[in-house]
Amino acid sequence: MTDWQFSFKPTFLHELQSFEPKESAQVLKKLDLLAQDPTPDAKTKKQLRHLGGKLHRVRSGDFRIFYTFHEPFISLLSVKRRNERTYDDDVEAEDLGGGQTPEVAGQASDETWSQWLAQPAKKGTQLARAITEGLLDTLKVPAQFHAALVSVGTEEDLLDCAVPQDVLSRVIDAVTGRPIEQVADQPDLVLEAPDDLLRYRDGELLGFLLRLNAEQEKLAGWALGGKGPTLLKGGPGTGKSTIALYRVREMIRVLREAKVESPRVLFTTYTRALTRVSEQLLLTLVGPEDMKFIDVRTADSVLRQIAIDGGASANLLDSRDAKGMLTKAIESATFVGNSLKIASQKEAVAKLSKDFLLEEILSVIEGRGLSTLEQYLVAARPGRKLALAKVQRETVWRVRDAFVALLEASGATTVEGWRRRAAERVKAGEVAGRYDAVLIDEAQDLAPTAIAALVGMCKSPGGVFLAADANQSIYGAGFRWSDVHEWLKFQGRTGVLRSNFRSTREIGEAANAYLSRGAATALEGEPAEALYVHSGPVPAVRAVEDPADETKLLGRFFKQATRTLRLGLGACAVLAPTNDAARRIVSELAVAGVTAKKVDAADIELTEPGVKVLTLKNAKGLEFPIVALAGFGDRTYPPMPPQATDEERDEIIERERRTMFVAMTRAMRALLVVTPADTTSPLLEGLTPPDWNDGREEQG
Repeated sequence: MTDWQFSFKPTFLHELQSFEPKESAQVLKKLDLLAQDPTPDAKTKKQLRHLGGKLHRVRSGDFRIFYTFHEPFISLLSVKRRNERTYDDDVEAEDLGGGQTPEVAGQASDETWSQWLAQPAKKGTQLARAITEGLLDTLKVPAQFHAALVSVGTEEDLLDCAVPQDVLSRVIDAVTGRPIEQVADQPDLVLEAPDDLLRYRDGELLGFLLRLNAEQEKLAGWALGGKGPTLLKGGPGTGKSTIALYRVREMIRVLREAKVESPRVLFTTYTRALTRVSEQLLLTLVGPEDMKFIDVRTADSVLRQIAIDGGASANLLDSRDAKGMLTKAIESATFVGNSLKIASQKEAVAKLSKDFLLEEILSVIEGRGLSTLEQYLVAARPGRKLALAKVQRETVWRVRDAFVALLEASGATTVEGWRRRAAERVKAGEVAGRYDAVLIDEAQDLAPTAIAALVGMCKSPGGVFLAADANQSIYGAGFRWSDVHEWLKFQGRTGVLRSNFRSTREIGEAANAYLSRGAATALEGEPAEALYVHSGPVPAVRAVEDPADETKLLGRFFKQATRTLRLGLGACAVLAPTNDAARRIVSELAVAGVTAKKVDAADIELTEPGVKVLTLKNAKGLEFPIVALAGFGDRTYPPMPPQATDEERDEIIERERRTMFVAMTRAMRALLVVTPADTTSPLLEGLTPPDWNDGREEQG
């Protein structure tokens, strides 16, 4: 007999919060009975025709609980008070919030975009239930947001209300509801026991965790206790980072079983924005007692400290000063050989752009820890389009020597310098306090020196865990794992995630179609094609004549898409190519009456109200339900060095197309790309039907 377990959607929790204590207790009592057998009985439990027949409801006095089930989980979707229509079984599910979304109802993608890009109607829809102070107290809405919410009278004004998205979601679920299809798309949260919901309802703040599917659960505990490292590969939205967090819990369990009394675990994230979220989830997973054994930090913060403790400068050279120093290095470089060879080297350096030289020195030589000219002469350079002959490599090395000398004389260093110094210290055994387990998330975006240092900080190969996705490698630093560290041999210990839980199939396939136009460098074999959990409208691309038209288009898109998806502006993001473009968009959206804020990855607060505007690169590791890529009309993007060769240009375009791919895959439900009408940028090529909606159907 199956031991049924409960999971629940956030909407179910929010609705339950709005009930009186006696009503909540009544619902939870029914859950105890439901757990014994969720199958229909033609009496209190009935199968409905929504969600392909997967939706069920159970009667609970004056309430109806809507759920789905698949062994061993019962997923609680929504709980509604009975009204005069609930006696008609054919309309029961309509009580969940206003019908189907356009894509579920079967409308064509062009019709969806016609609606999303249209001017919003001025007349609002009155709220079905008034927002009162008492309701907001029941929903545990902070007092500072009460005045703004109590004054709201229409659904449209509610969605525009300047309150955090998590607060807005609670109120929306309590007073307007949302379509059952949208509820079903929400993540499932783990419920240990029905009483946990009552404790949350009564004010005890509990941390609920995402429910792993069978594939994820297997990989979270897979190959533990072995003698070698483990690699987890998967595309965007497959849950690599979530599994890595669960992996921490499993590693601590194994270490405890091995009688390690005070295990030390390092979990590295890609950006500072993710460290706080990771810490909160880990605290829920492992509890406060074990949390004290876990360090959650960005990789570079760990390596920076190791490097500085080893005598490296704490003064970081910025990009502008680095280019100026490179110019001086070219002028002061000492070329060797006879006069003919020296002339050849000078000619070679004159043909290479400064951008290419700086990237070669920092990413290839410093980033891969090359110490001698001999090493550089034979080094593979995956990710670099321009092949370099021997004389060119000798030239680059001489410029590199001059650059390093000037850097040392200035008392400054680079991020690559910190990583290299840290790797050297770890390899030399100079770093005390090694870890029992080291988990490296988003490993594809770390330099080989950074990975080598982090891996070397683990006491044994079996404690190493890496999560990576080749297609998300922004910086083109393709490499073989075994070249980075001798421990990184994953035979029999490589797991692959295929199910995408973030983006719709249409967004994922459009992003992959865009990326396939470039030959992105991969990390030793790519995962198989993703399996998508969600579906929606095909992403759209629209051309605009000027920035003013772009702002109007963005405003309409955010207003209309949020209404359809029952979300606030806090669920929206604009990803721009440059900081200047991001600042311009914030300013112009404000003039258009759309609340927006320029944010950086280090200080982003995901629950803040208003549209988040950030650069393409800073969006790494984040996700938003509604995303627009815009701001490409400010200048030619990406900028090309005047003297760049065709190979250099190809390399820049390929790198930036990967950046665009990462940005596209931040979108969960809706994606719009806005391009200049007269663009000739190869970066914006490939956004064509059938993978992209370009508006031609509307024009026809």
